[in-house]
Amino acid sequence: MEQVCLPLFGAALDAARVTSGTHLLDAGCGAGLLALLAHLRGARVAALDASPGLLAIARQRLPAADVREGDLEDLPFADASFDAVTAVNSVFYAEDMTAAMRELVRVVRPGGRVVVTAWGPPERCEFLTAVMPALAPLMPPPPPGAPPPQPGALSEPGALAALLHGAGLRVVEEGEVACPFVFPSTEASWRGNASAGVNQAAIAHSGEAAVRAVYANADRAHMRADGSVRYENVFLWAAGERR
Repeated sequence: MEQVCLPLFGAALDAARVTSGTHLLDAGCGAGLLALLAHLRGARVAALDASPGLLAIARQRLPAADVREGDLEDLPFADASFDAVTAVNSVFYAEDMTAAMRELVRVVRPGGRVVVTAWGPPERCEFLTAVMPALAPLMPPPPPGAPPPQPGALSEPGALAALLHGAGLRVVEEGEVACPFVFPSTEASWRGNASAGVNQAAIAHSGEAAVRAVYANADRAHMRADGSVRYENVFLWAAGERR
């Protein structure tokens, strides 16, 4: 799935001002492609995720990086450790987004940047509207007292900036980036989507056939004449500076 997020990764790295010598934490790194791109810019990279399988790939890609398993709400790093922190489509999966933001701010140095991204408005995100409502009944129930993940929770105007402001950051930049999800075939769409953590959770709870049927139905509605599949999407980003 990483290839569909390349425009968003580039926007997040630019907003975080990642360049040679930047000490960056990629919080919610997945398989580590954004961290690898930062490394290629000359950054000194650390990365964190909750998935051991994805972290194994990240470590293969970045053998010299500090790659750790952990939770956004309890980062295993010292205060003011980083010049910049990126959290690309990860904060809205936290059980407590406020606690997660507090941790992201804690580990960045004064004057450093925290960049957070989120889905854009549902009416501009075909993937979100085509897949997520049908997938929701197939997901396992959240832990007692915890709300279910809300991928669209930060899509309202000003919501992302308000999240950063509430964590004590000075919002310095905001923007959006077109990020179409394009697959050469329905089989490629399924292979890519099946790898995502949210879909793995649905498969474990409801079975592969039920989850695959959701994607087959959605892909049919977004198939082009050549058999490829394309979902138009917009993602939002905001950069905050620690005071």
